[in-house]
Amino acid sequence: MKTGAVIVAAGAPSGSASFEPTRPIGSISAVRRIISTLQQAGVDPIVLVTGNRADELGKHVSKWGVICLRNEDYEHTEMFDSAKIGLAYLAGKCDQILFTPVDIPLFTVGTVRRLIESGSRLASPTYHNRAGHPLLLSADMIERILAYRGGGGLRAAVLECGLPAARIPVDDAGVLFDADAPDDYRELLHQHNVQMFRPLVRVELAREEAFFGPGTAMLLRLIESTGSVRVACLLMNLSYSKSWKMINRMEREIGYPVLIRRQGGSSGGNSVLTERGRAMLEAYEQFEKEVADAAQVIFQRRFGA
Repeated sequence: MKTGAVIVAAGAPSGSASFEPTRPIGSISAVRRIISTLQQAGVDPIVLVTGNRADELGKHVSKWGVICLRNEDYEHTEMFDSAKIGLAYLAGKCDQILFTPVDIPLFTVGTVRRLIESGSRLASPTYHNRAGHPLLLSADMIERILAYRGGGGLRAAVLECGLPAARIPVDDAGVLFDADAPDDYRELLHQHNVQMFRPLVRVELAREEAFFGPGTAMLLRLIESTGSVRVACLLMNLSYSKSWKMINRMEREIGYPVLIRRQGGSSGGNSVLTERGRAMLEAYEQFEKEVADAAQVIFQRRFGA
């Protein structure tokens, strides 16, 4: 079962003391901490919806393997509108989706895994009987959520779907922790950091030089889904020229084309993966997963985590 995620970080701060996604929570920023937690639990793809200071935030996460989408009208819309942007993008790409605002950065990997493995179509983690984030949504709810036009935001849209909500008890106060109003969270941060101790394996393929890695794989996936190199670059916050350098290097090293480029015309040009390019991507993704699984087994044996 494929699990994606939507992180909403579009809102404009209301004052000088307001929370910023790039503000450090411990040693790394809140948004990177959430991304890291989700990735450690095997969540992919991860969509970050930006708005306020979007360029800055996009650069901040440009090497973290997330897809950035913008709410251009963030100053005049609610968080629900940003959530719908992310959910609409993931429609048809996942079986279930985790949703969280960026100011809830301290839920743990264990909590994410419990939600993913719960078998629920709709679920929230609870700590001392209080519901928190992230929220788990079945992909078949997206169409009805996007069609909702009433008040009350995402919560009301979810209730309108009429599904029973599972409450998943977790020993994780981070599901409730709002970084916009931090109290003394040192112990909570310590507990979170303990769970973040993990193997971090980056799988790259090389001949004379490295030519295929996580960034290359994401670029090809996005070109395949959008039909456009330029759109894929925007989603990754990657320069157009750099993307072509990556593609050209890859094709040079493997000795065959991975893209078919169709120029212009009345409907504009597009790009699609070649059959061999698609096979290369699928083989890499399976290899990457198998390496990560093996690394986790070895890590458990060596470190007892």
